[in-house]
Amino acid sequence: MPLRGIGAPTGRTERGRPHRPPAPGTPLTRNGIQEKQDPMRVTHAVPLAPMTTLGIGGPAAALMELHDPADFPEFVALADTLPGAPVCLGEGSNVLVGDAGCDGAVLRMSTKGVRMTGSTADGRVLVEVQAGHLLSDLVDMTIAEGLTGMEMLVGIPGTTGATPVQNVGAYGQETADSLVEVTAWDWESGRMVTLDAAACGLGHRTSVFKRSRRWTLLTLVFALRRSELSAPVGYRPVAAVLDVPVGSRVPLEDVAQAVLTVRRSKGMVLGCSGTDDRSVGSVFLSPEISPAQADGLRARNAPVNHFPDGSVRVSASWLIRQAGFALRSPVVPGVRLSSLHYTLVADEGASAAAFTEAIDIVFRQVLRRTGVRLTSEIDLL
Repeated sequence: MPLRGIGAPTGRTERGRPHRPPAPGTPLTRNGIQEKQDPMRVTHAVPLAPMTTLGIGGPAAALMELHDPADFPEFVALADTLPGAPVCLGEGSNVLVGDAGCDGAVLRMSTKGVRMTGSTADGRVLVEVQAGHLLSDLVDMTIAEGLTGMEMLVGIPGTTGATPVQNVGAYGQETADSLVEVTAWDWESGRMVTLDAAACGLGHRTSVFKRSRRWTLLTLVFALRRSELSAPVGYRPVAAVLDVPVGSRVPLEDVAQAVLTVRRSKGMVLGCSGTDDRSVGSVFLSPEISPAQADGLRARNAPVNHFPDGSVRVSASWLIRQAGFALRSPVVPGVRLSSLHYTLVADEGASAAAFTEAIDIVFRQVLRRTGVRLTSEIDLL
């Protein structure tokens, strides 16, 4: 059954077996009103900067926007005629496009649709989602439907198809907690395959899809549990907003509002600050550290934490602050620290070269001052 009247045709396949996308014919509906699917549009020399949250980068040689999954073979055929490996672009919220742009085919994923497809042996509800569906819309719907497992991801921009790429997570939840499988086009073998969550190689902000052009994700299946209450609140600032002890479970809508409050206080909700909106959120991962480093950093009151993948990591924001960077301070022309959070944002005149230089400056200064190596989590086109 569709969630809240929203449905779209999706294809399923046996693992590793060739798959034909479903024929068109099942329209999207919203609140019972049929929506006409736009045909795939192909345009050339299209600026990519307006399609990213940083607002940086050159044009795409050829841009195709996919609304109907049945049109995907057209993109495959076009990509074979153009130089370079094809790339997929969702909402561009974790992307830095090069100043010269992209000389291959770019697919903007705009497929929409969510439906319940059954349940697991332990009673969780299976939810199938088109890759172009906005993550924020999916999270809102799961909360409205009384499904727990994604409520802490509220306020994160981007498409659902991007979530496995770096195992998107926040405040104690991550994609790996609920992902069951994905359907993807494998450019190496030239066929559609289904990968279960284990085959996706999900780790701390990484997966087999990260920094790889091999796959284009098309549909995803999540398993969520019916409950009026959230997962245990494990993040102290969220618990403080709710005025409950860490570990408490609260109504889904309440925890979502608390998470949004915390994210807005750090400028991590697009459009909330007015001055720091040209951002990709966190530019750097919280780096993994050795036991000796952890002991030394704890002695300096650093936020050192154990992560679900078994690693011990320290806050990248704390390291950047310790390295001498101040909020709002310029790093290179057009790129500065956010006014609310220790991350980089773009201003007027920013370029991809300047943003890359700023990343390198922060990396080198943090390494020199703290001895810890940062890693950028931005996808570079």
